[in-house]
Amino acid sequence: MAVSKYFCTFPQALIKEPIISHQLNAEFGVIPNIRAASITEQLAMVAVEIEGEAEQIEKAVVYLRERGVTVEEIRDDDPRAL
Repeated sequence: MAVSKYFCTFPQALIKEPIISHQLNAEFGVIPNIRAASITEQLAMVAVEIEGEAEQIEKAVVYLRERGVTVEEIRDDDPRAL
């Protein structure tokens, strides 16, 4: 199992959808762990770890981007690292 870390920015239209908490597990079999979040009516910013098979994690990231989420990988040497 792999663990990857991401910083996700959700546009206003997606804020109320359970994309991370439900869709990623249901669609791709990965385990999301929200480590930090800042959510307003206009914008949601979420730091998340995603655990699972590397191929499934990549598919989940592609899905998020296709939905309009900005996804940036967080490397361990990144100051934003979780």
